[in-house]
Amino acid sequence: MFERWYQDAIIYCLDVETYADSNGDGVGDFNGLTSRLNHLSGLGFTCIWLLPFYPTPNKDNGYDITDYYNVDPRLGTLGDFVEFVHQAHDRGLRVVVDLVLNHSSDQHPWFQQARANPDSPFREFYIWSKEKPDDAHEGMIFPGKQETTWTYDKQAKAYYYHRFYPHQPDINIANPHVQQEFAKIMSFWLQLGVDGFRIDAAPFVIELRDVNTQNIVDPYQYISKLHSHLAWRSRGTMLLAEANVDLDQITHFFGDGDRMHMLFNFFLNQLTYLAFAREEAEPITRALRMIPPKPEVCQWAVFMRNHDELALERLSDREREQVAQAFGFTEEMWLYNRGVARRLPAILGGDERRIAQAYNLLLTLPGTPVVWYGEEIGMGDDLSLEGRAPVRTPMQWSDEANAGFSTAPDQELVRKVIDEGPFSYHEVNVSTQQRRPDSLLNRFEQMIRVRRQCPEIGRGKVTILDTGERSVLGLRYELDGHGLIALHNLSGKSCKALVDVGEGVRYFTDLLDGLTHIPVEDKNHEVKLEAYGSRWLRINADR
Repeated sequence: MFERWYQDAIIYCLDVETYADSNGDGVGDFNGLTSRLNHLSGLGFTCIWLLPFYPTPNKDNGYDITDYYNVDPRLGTLGDFVEFVHQAHDRGLRVVVDLVLNHSSDQHPWFQQARANPDSPFREFYIWSKEKPDDAHEGMIFPGKQETTWTYDKQAKAYYYHRFYPHQPDINIANPHVQQEFAKIMSFWLQLGVDGFRIDAAPFVIELRDVNTQNIVDPYQYISKLHSHLAWRSRGTMLLAEANVDLDQITHFFGDGDRMHMLFNFFLNQLTYLAFAREEAEPITRALRMIPPKPEVCQWAVFMRNHDELALERLSDREREQVAQAFGFTEEMWLYNRGVARRLPAILGGDERRIAQAYNLLLTLPGTPVVWYGEEIGMGDDLSLEGRAPVRTPMQWSDEANAGFSTAPDQELVRKVIDEGPFSYHEVNVSTQQRRPDSLLNRFEQMIRVRRQCPEIGRGKVTILDTGERSVLGLRYELDGHGLIALHNLSGKSCKALVDVGEGVRYFTDLLDGLTHIPVEDKNHEVKLEAYGSRWLRINADR
């Protein structure tokens, strides 16, 4: 029987190069990451998602890959990777890795052979045109940084297609030989112990182009092939897709449960920020009502922030302006006309109540929560860095030099640590928060512990409750006779929510407040909520 572990997982995403440096060269590595696994298992995380760690010129944070079968030498060796996986599994942590199917680096041997010889079998690993297509200025991923999607290569004497930067030529996934090669790549990493793959830029992966006509052909067939190969090679592994697409396209990525196992819920994420800006629950309830149903075996991945910009293009112009005004987004903070490069704690102005509630909300949204490294301590960002780098600063372990990330001289760090302001590593770090009982880190641990006791959030039926308060989000979950109600006051004012709990509810157990026993005498039950407060109420559970 297929194991749906991903529906109950708590996923932690990190970039190896900015997490922990074991050898003092200024770059994080697998040995450093392995030494920090107790931190993650102790907090209660059950899965680690690794950003690309393959050999790369590193012009796009490792997404420009030159070898899909190896580890970047800066980060360690294949042996170090295998040891990391072994140690992670020993602690009950599964490992998911990025699979970048859409493009490679222009330094990859495939592309070098393709451009050098028109008769090379690798020529059709990429997409070429003798003439520059008329739509060469459409569909750019990095507007403002990118001028075209077709670039002329003098050696090949042809234009090649690239959705992303010119140094990232698109791979011709429609080519059966390419599909066979990526099947081998997946099998290779499965053999080394990985438990799944996060598919980068999934909407562009399925743009299967006929290299002769440039027409898009049979777009979703390849996802089904990936699913089938994974099921054949390794039971219990999963595919997680990055697909920020319109709602009417989402169901195609799930299929009938025979394509992607998981999808990031970008629509819910963006409307959640509108809810934060307005301090009203309606945007979240709107998103939950509009999102199409998913197959039972599939799952949503819910998140507050990921490693890219905070995308807000699914909001209307008016809604986007409301978010920008509420959180003080200035023109220089916006990236690619669609989002901002800020971490959540900085967006919320360092308000610990709001930060804690945001993650409290994350852990009670329907789906599997995904946490970006450093969120457990409320790390900030460095807006002096370019592009997406502001949210990718080194992990802040202590108030020692370089935040305990590395013993290298400052100038040799892969990226500078945050050493000024309210989010400086002197103020925000793991070591300090471990010693403070009321710290975000310790609250995170408590919330994760409780979340792991509530499988109905990941697997159960969710009902949106009328709370009588515009600021209060109420969600009720049911699974196998067990019930849970989660309430969140998004306002800075305390309030009383009146919740219709239905028939048969005799008492609640407050899971976040010392298992307090709360009798229920009427189906319209009043619940007090502090400013930015949350309650997780187990229905009719033993004390």
